Amino acid sequence: MKLILPTEFKDELKPKLPPNVQVAWADTNGDFESDPSNAEVYLNWFYLKPNTLHKVLEAAPRLRWQQTPSAGVNHILTPKFLERDITLTNGAGTFSTPIAEFVLAYMLNHVKLLPKLHQLQADRNWKRSINLPIQELEGKSLLIIGAGSIGQAIAQRASAFEMRVWGSRRQPQLLPGFEKVVGANEWRSLLPEADYVVIATPLTPETQGLFDEAALRAMHSDAYLINIARGAVVDEPALLKALSEDWIAGAALDTFYTEPLPPDSPFWSLPNVFVTPHCSGMTPHVAKRTIDLFIDNLHRYQSGQPLRNVVDKTTGY
Repeated sequence: MKLILPTEFKDELKPKLPPNVQVAWADTNGDFESDPSNAEVYLNWFYLKPNTLHKVLEAAPRLRWQQTPSAGVNHILTPKFLERDITLTNGAGTFSTPIAEFVLAYMLNHVKLLPKLHQLQADRNWKRSINLPIQELEGKSLLIIGAGSIGQAIAQRASAFEMRVWGSRRQPQLLPGFEKVVGANEWRSLLPEADYVVIATPLTPETQGLFDEAALRAMHSDAYLINIARGAVVDEPALLKALSEDWIAGAALDTFYTEPLPPDSPFWSLPNVFVTPHCSGMTPHVAKRTIDLFIDNLHRYQSGQPLRNVVDKTTGY
């Protein structure tokens, strides 16, 4: 059996591969170190580009299974991919811890006025907390749109801060850390009461532009938005208007419609926005989890067992 594996994982993967496989190592541009034409398994690198994917698809007509490190797969489900009978598995679960920690960091940064405190330190200004509107997370309400593996990890940590945590998902069910979980079309009714809203839903044709002007207007003026999903889930022109006109208190944005975020984007300079460069999911532990998941799935594939994290290509997750 031949595998197409990313050169970036070569040192970590080689010792863990079973002896009965051959490897065509590929770089991020889809250039191969050996012939991939009879490969049936493909593990791609992070930030897979569509032209690289299509280059691999053309070079490997026998491909039967692709494992991607990312949780979101909107960039893979292209027409060229969908016309092939390829099982797709994703990295759901591997990013949950770092992203959940980042969400808590965003909320604590906001509620504890950390940017203001850093500025006071730089100015050598001893301003007592009694004169600063520092608040607490305890008792605040958090709405998580998308109660998948990442949403559940966020909920468990937020509930430890004694926040009221609500969620939404296609099939609503009570989950650990949540006070309640509603259906995918019911979350809008919770917006007026939510102090924090986290977007953690996959990008699909159904969720593109999902968080629109009506949703932003439904939030109260002290509410705070956090997007760690995909930029295109949010109507960015509406969000810019909401932030510029103070419909909401602010936003922490790790993802944008266009990435890298252009230097002339107004998001960079808005005083109530915390911009991070799509980094909330990346730590050294993610690579290890990605490799462990792939090796486990490879053993399952070779023995005919069900694979973990199989993507439903009709729903996009």
